[in-house]
Amino acid sequence: MPFFYEGDIEPRELIPGTSIRPMWGEKVMMVIVDIADGAVVKTHSHPHEQAGTVLQGTMELTIGEETRVLRTGDFYVIPGEVQHSARSVGGACQALDIFGPPREEYMGDAPDLPGR
Repeated sequence: MPFFYEGDIEPRELIPGTSIRPMWGEKVMMVIVDIADGAVVKTHSHPHEQAGTVLQGTMELTIGEETRVLRTGDFYVIPGEVQHSARSVGGACQALDIFGPPREEYMGDAPDLPGR
């Protein structure tokens, strides 16, 4: 399926206060991430390379030992296996994360999710 419409992708709670809407192909995955006001994505790492942009709002993003406050339109790249965390600042925020290769744990087995 080459086209995705926002209303067709049901949000799934990733952790409390954070939901995802994943879309994927064979080698790349895009995920719209909504982080509620005050929600924190705790420090973690994964083998996937991750790039993204802030679509709405403001978030504090830590990649390795460096922390920055990012606003709408700012971009980031996180190498695989590098520790990182995020939190919303001053209200909810939304980001678009891009992963290579796709994160299989985000695909799940829900039949209503696009992909594969």
